[in-house]
Amino acid sequence: MSSSILTRWEPENVAFWRDQGERIAYRNLWISIPALMLAFVIWMLWSVVAVNLDRAGFQFTKNQLFWLTALPALSGATLRIFYSFLVPIFGGRRFTAISTALLLIPAVGMGFALRDPSTSYPTLLILALLCGLGGANFSSSMANISFFFPKEKKGLATGLNAGIGNLGVSVVQFVTPLVVSVAVFGALGGEPQTYKAADATQQLWLQNAGFIWVPFIIVASLAAWFGMHDIADARASFAEQAVIFTRKHNWLMCWLYIGTFGSFIGFSAGLALLTKSQFPGVNPTAYAFLGPLVGALTRPVGGWISDRLGGARVTLWTFIGMILAVFAVLAALPADGGAGSFPAFLGAFIVLFALTGIGNGSTFRMIPVIFLTERQRAAGKDAASQRQAVQDAGKESAAVLGFSGAIGAYGGFFIPKSFGTSLDLTGSPLAALYCFIVFYVTCVLVTWWFYARRNAAMPC
Repeated sequence: MSSSILTRWEPENVAFWRDQGERIAYRNLWISIPALMLAFVIWMLWSVVAVNLDRAGFQFTKNQLFWLTALPALSGATLRIFYSFLVPIFGGRRFTAISTALLLIPAVGMGFALRDPSTSYPTLLILALLCGLGGANFSSSMANISFFFPKEKKGLATGLNAGIGNLGVSVVQFVTPLVVSVAVFGALGGEPQTYKAADATQQLWLQNAGFIWVPFIIVASLAAWFGMHDIADARASFAEQAVIFTRKHNWLMCWLYIGTFGSFIGFSAGLALLTKSQFPGVNPTAYAFLGPLVGALTRPVGGWISDRLGGARVTLWTFIGMILAVFAVLAALPADGGAGSFPAFLGAFIVLFALTGIGNGSTFRMIPVIFLTERQRAAGKDAASQRQAVQDAGKESAAVLGFSGAIGAYGGFFIPKSFGTSLDLTGSPLAALYCFIVFYVTCVLVTWWFYARRNAAMPC
């Protein structure tokens, strides 16, 4: 099995898993995680860069800035739809290496564009769309890793891949303010921008926000190419995978994943600008990374708990908690002439992020169980039919993991745009937040009716 192509892969076979499968599976997981983390870094670059554009000499309206933070999510979500089906066509090793290398395009492009404050707004919009390449990688990465692990370990494995990968959101929001304040690359990085702060002239190297990730992307691409594997049995054409569009549970899980991951990535993209608009005296970049950090760390916990308690039960209580957390955010905002409470606002959002992480893990635990159960119910009782059911379920659940990830990512566009639109029309984000509550109520009802109630059609 030294070849990069695995001609035999039976993770549900206990002896095979113990003797060689586990070692290979975790090797692919440990290479996949940093590659996915870098993908999230590139995807969320604009959430940090946008709040610094005015200091670098760029002059845009609040709504224009929200567009820059929202467009990567829009393009990333759309590209995820295609990426969902490409791993079984091209192979996980090959596609992980290529898709990671493509992140060099927006990283280098932003580096050069941000050196010059006269760079046009349409150019920045194009670069924001290209950052969606990072968001797209999630679907292919999750589909790939799901093939490697047996049923009882899928929750933890996908939780680790996605959870530590999601840390890229927090990493970029923590690292970027540091690297743009110093001449990391010396003369090679270009001239700094200058701005006035506290009656003193300060320097800013905003281009470092893009350039700093280039060497890491190169290393991750090479590691994927030379260290990962393709699974021969996991190959499938688009037509074979397209059967998921006829599966009811595919669409139901997409709805729920909009509520969990869509909220995580949407709040990650919009929180800094929302904080700046509601609490002008607060530096949002000093706190914006905390929420995504907590959400990323709780995702593996959500998968782990769901392996033991059941994904549906965990998902149900997660959405109930998210509704309460949004009410807490509403209570902390400035209103009726009051200044609001930033500590309460930040605390409520951290709780909300933690719940989205748990929900991300629990929903992705539900998907493989649902499709394996469905295929096994439909198959004959003989061993050959059951083996085929396991293989078909693996392909379908991998496609659904990727596709639901694609649909869920649209939350990263709609949430910051909802904040921007609500602020434009009403001067407050309250309308957007109440809409989120209504949506979470529908998620509670869907989870309870189809998966969590006693005698549910598909308990998981």
